[in-house]
Amino acid sequence: MYSSPSEDGTKPLSLNKTVFLGSAIISILLIVWTIAFPDYSEALLSSSMAWVSSSFGWYYMLVVAAYSIFALFVGFSKYGDIKLGQDHEKAQFPFLAWAAMLFSAGIGIDLLFFGASEPLMHYLTPHTGLEPASEEAMRQALSQTFLHWGLHGWGIYALIGMALAYFAYRKNMPLALRSPLTPIFGERLIKGWLGDGIDTFGVVCTLMGIATSLGIGVLQANAGLTHVFGIESSKTVQTLIIVGVVAAAAISAMTGVEKGVRRLSEFNMLASILLLLAILVMGNTVYLLNTFTQSIGQYFQTIVAKTFDVYAYDGSAGADWKSAWTIFFWAWWVAWAPFVGLFIARISRGRTLREFVFGVMFIPLGFIFAWFSIFGNSAIDLVANGATELGEIAVNDAAMGMFALFEYFPYSDILSFAGVVIGLVFFVTSADSGALVLANLSSRGMTNDTDAPVWLRLFWAAATGFITLGLLFAGGFASLQSVSVIAGLPFSLILVLYMMSMWKSLKEEGNKRKASTIGTANVLDSGKGWKARLQRIVSFPSHAQVEKFLHNVVMPAMTEVEKEFAAGGLKTSLDIHNLASIGQDIDAGMSQDSGQVDGLKLRVGHGDEDDFIYEVNLIKAERPNFTLNTSTKHAEYYYRAEVFLSDGSQEYDLVGYTKEQVLVDILNQYERHLQYLHLER
Repeated sequence: MYSSPSEDGTKPLSLNKTVFLGSAIISILLIVWTIAFPDYSEALLSSSMAWVSSSFGWYYMLVVAAYSIFALFVGFSKYGDIKLGQDHEKAQFPFLAWAAMLFSAGIGIDLLFFGASEPLMHYLTPHTGLEPASEEAMRQALSQTFLHWGLHGWGIYALIGMALAYFAYRKNMPLALRSPLTPIFGERLIKGWLGDGIDTFGVVCTLMGIATSLGIGVLQANAGLTHVFGIESSKTVQTLIIVGVVAAAAISAMTGVEKGVRRLSEFNMLASILLLLAILVMGNTVYLLNTFTQSIGQYFQTIVAKTFDVYAYDGSAGADWKSAWTIFFWAWWVAWAPFVGLFIARISRGRTLREFVFGVMFIPLGFIFAWFSIFGNSAIDLVANGATELGEIAVNDAAMGMFALFEYFPYSDILSFAGVVIGLVFFVTSADSGALVLANLSSRGMTNDTDAPVWLRLFWAAATGFITLGLLFAGGFASLQSVSVIAGLPFSLILVLYMMSMWKSLKEEGNKRKASTIGTANVLDSGKGWKARLQRIVSFPSHAQVEKFLHNVVMPAMTEVEKEFAAGGLKTSLDIHNLASIGQDIDAGMSQDSGQVDGLKLRVGHGDEDDFIYEVNLIKAERPNFTLNTSTKHAEYYYRAEVFLSDGSQEYDLVGYTKEQVLVDILNQYERHLQYLHLER
């Protein structure tokens, strides 16, 4: 896969001290404050959460709906086939591996924590207007759960993920929270204090979110160990769980995304599916399939009404319920968006916007429908038929809800053990992927296809472990959870700016496509030299032949036209590339010192408007089967002089063109570029 170097590609990768120290100081102060003054901090943050919910609940409902609508619009629109990368790039990960990582990054330990408990809570303590444990409460429980875990939340992830991946892989910027805001604030501010501030805010949100999620995971894991092995719930056991998980996350971090996170995610997806099928088969199968189907229908039937229902006519009871549930979930999804969005952007290079949007919004959604419906309806059915103790446990101790449910099934110990293992692996993947995101955000000189060094990932893995440990002993999880939710309010405004930036950039893409359709003179001959043209088409030249062509034909043509552009007062540059600066599909050939030409890049500046880039690179390609000559060394390959513009390869080869034809091709592409600039004005 060809990969153009970013503008910062020559800068060494180093620690961004502003982001690193700023986020560390803010995080330490927040943690010390919550530990030193637990009662005061919890009271203040709780009142702040209540104020945010009462004052901005309407805003959250509207803006979360807007995120999902915008993401779906992009997926369905004419822009959907735009690549998150250059036009010629292929997806970095196979579909199933990508789906597994989406599943693990976006769902996590909370799936086990709330799987049986939340539907039971909506059944036993429903929102205003419904009688507890009634038939209508039973019917509404799953659709309300689906609302909190469904399209709205994944629309948030789709929006931030597509913006980050688009500007990183399409616009060749660092994979950082600041990059999508460049079209709005300009490169100078984004590379300066404003960009550092945005990334610092993202690190703090991510660190707080991961720490509180790991806290939930510790309680879930300890509850499982107590249930399965009778191990007493204690701070010592919980400390050992955290140390073990952080150690596993550190090992996974050292292997990289391609091995560590990917393999753990694939295991988790498979294990979760098997556990789900076990409950389906051993439970009331026909009933569960019927309620699964009806719950999905109920969700889509009521989604519009529930999206905009702020319980305005239900008084203080409605306001309290909305604050504790829907607004809390919307703020929680937004607060988690920097972490999950950066991770899914990191694993989505080479996919189209349409693939990305529908993959992110619907692949995990299908599993969520199945998980909550089968676990939730199983629990509701049992409670409705006399298992009152299960309902009491789920409402009063959500961490034990899943394990209490397993007691009503055969092989309960095996199911509980499987739940513990899946939870621990979810735990590890959250810590591992979180450390990767934190390390990347706190690095300087990042390109869009590199990760922070291993030592920095290990540091952040250890830091999240220590923070979780400190909060565990101090009991400050509730306060930090409130911090994360409150932080979601300002970050929701950043997501609005992301929508504006994406729309502006996608319109530019549309204008580029429109400009590329204007008529131009034919580059090739008029037909008189058809034999020479045929020879060019069926030839499969060697590395040396293409290198010679670049040196003798393309370089003189580009030099000549570059001089003419410069003479007209335009700012120009003509760069000669060697192997290291082009990409991994180039044959090794000779070294740069030999004078070899592996590629040439012409840049013509247009002030504040987009530069014109015309690049020709020596590309190694597989030779068609019908031409193979096994008696020739390396006969399975041939070499091309391929044309690249600012958005990637144009998929055509210049080998065999005359100097004049190369000049005409450059002018054709330049004329299209001018047409694009005209449409943008």
